[in-house]
Amino acid sequence: MKKLLTPVIIVLVVIIGIAVAGPFFVIDEGEQAVIVQFGQLTRVITDAGLHLKVPFIDEVVRYPKRIMSWDGEQKSMPTREKQYIWVDVIARWKISDPKKFYESIQTLNGAYSRMGGIIDSEVRTVVAENYLRESVRNSNIIMERENTLESLGIGDVIDPSLITIESDSSYEPVARGRRQLAEEILARSRKMMPEYGIELIDVVTRQIRYTDDLTQSVYSRMIKERNQIAETFRSAGEGRKANWLGRMDNDRRSILSEAYRTAETIRGEADAKASTIYADAYGKDRAFFDFWRAVESYRTILPKFDKTLSTDMEYFRYLYSPTGR
Repeated sequence: MKKLLTPVIIVLVVIIGIAVAGPFFVIDEGEQAVIVQFGQLTRVITDAGLHLKVPFIDEVVRYPKRIMSWDGEQKSMPTREKQYIWVDVIARWKISDPKKFYESIQTLNGAYSRMGGIIDSEVRTVVAENYLRESVRNSNIIMERENTLESLGIGDVIDPSLITIESDSSYEPVARGRRQLAEEILARSRKMMPEYGIELIDVVTRQIRYTDDLTQSVYSRMIKERNQIAETFRSAGEGRKANWLGRMDNDRRSILSEAYRTAETIRGEADAKASTIYADAYGKDRAFFDFWRAVESYRTILPKFDKTLSTDMEYFRYLYSPTGR
């Protein structure tokens, strides 16, 4: 009886061991895996779902199926004219061939390290082959005076032809630009990635920063250009001020001249009308007219006299006789 129970117990133990080890495994969405037996890759699984494996023999190595990012370190690199700049690059990638990835790299940390070496090398090569302006600029818009003035809000205020900025001649033209250099870095780096089972999606220059010495030189140049523009603003403002003051003075003279002409016209018409009234009054009663004129004269002249030496004058005749005799 004992001899019969022993094989049964062994079978039960094996079954329980297999059940505990788990012959099934699940691949989630966004995952892929390779099955390894004793160090040899036997299967590649890219579909999500429930899958079988041989317990205690098959090893499931899982890898992400999604797009991942690689974040490089900021490094100092020389340009073609031996100007040093800080370059910070990032990239997006994914595992396109799990079999090659496992056979060449195996781990994600190894992939990040391998990509860092390749991309950093290509970035350094491309930067060293091109001038500084190619790395930091993407177009020649800075050389176009009208566009530069428009971006500063000057074109609507001042005639661009009045402004002379040294940048028109001091800036060298860009032949390729930063975007094209990034595309070249991507193309060069992509050539080496398929042998590792990696697909490099893009490479983006996140930041390009001048070194301290170069930064000070650039700032000095920017300050000089802004001072030129500010001086142009001041000169144009003074010119407009003089123009407006001249127009204002001309308008003032014109208004005063017109007012004087109108006043003189009114005064002449009034004098003519007064003379007509005087003439009519004189014609109706000459004696009363003479008397009234004399009284008006006394009212105006006598308050200004400090003293009178004699009243025996024709002028004072109405003071002593109402008839003027």
